[in-house]
Amino acid sequence: MIKHIVMWNLRGTTPDEKADSVRRVRAAFDGLQALIPGLTALEIGVDVSGIDYACDVVLYSEFESREALDSYAIHPEHLRVKRELADLRITRYQVDYLAE
Repeated sequence: MIKHIVMWNLRGTTPDEKADSVRRVRAAFDGLQALIPGLTALEIGVDVSGIDYACDVVLYSEFESREALDSYAIHPEHLRVKRELADLRITRYQVDYLAE
């Protein structure tokens, strides 16, 4: 299994703007797991720490294999999500690792 973790800081200068950005992220990923072969887990988490160096949102996902993750990267539904969220991201960080 491979784990794929992506963290973003989102646009928004007010709490309402940030909340709208978070809502859009959640809506974009809603139902995606059922559409992507080999995607076995998907979770969106929102930071509650409030510390200044924390990211706003994290995507935690698990794939059956590296090949499944590679297929996800080019899957039309994933590309749709990327297009929908492209204007929301300020920064993006990613880690992919093999589960032991």
